[in-house]
Amino acid sequence: MEIERKYTVKTMPEDLSAYDSHRIIQAYLCREPVVRVRKSDDDYYMTYKGKGLVSREEYNLALTEEGFEHLLTKADGNVISKTRYIIPITEPRFKDDYKLPDGVDLCVELDVFDEPFAPLVIAEVEFPAEAASDAYIPEDWFDADVSEDRQYHNVNMAYKDI
Repeated sequence: MEIERKYTVKTMPEDLSAYDSHRIIQAYLCREPVVRVRKSDDDYYMTYKGKGLVSREEYNLALTEEGFEHLLTKADGNVISKTRYIIPITEPRFKDDYKLPDGVDLCVELDVFDEPFAPLVIAEVEFPAEAASDAYIPEDWFDADVSEDRQYHNVNMAYKDI
């Protein structure tokens, strides 16, 4: 189960080069259900995502480079490329005295999109449970919560006329 919130960004964190990052290329084979192929650095996989905006089923299957390249030619719409920075949240804030389970850490996956979607930047935070997602107080550098705004979901960006 994937439980994540998406945010636009008011200000970029300083010194992004200090964080781990990944180059991602992804494309979509189907919208309903969502079926995506992705290259993340030197890893390749196909993902199935169930219905939902904040919470939904997600399954990843490993692909070879050849399998990815073949399926990429079958994809519809725009191919999305971006750099994803992994930024630890050292002191997450929650309302209603919510506490994360022991051993669970949160991070921001900051997606900086390439053309034709630049200068779009989206921050995503994945949670261990819906209660955590509901109680989370966004980081000060986040702007609007766009988790339920379909235009910010990559699958819809892939099918957008540009």
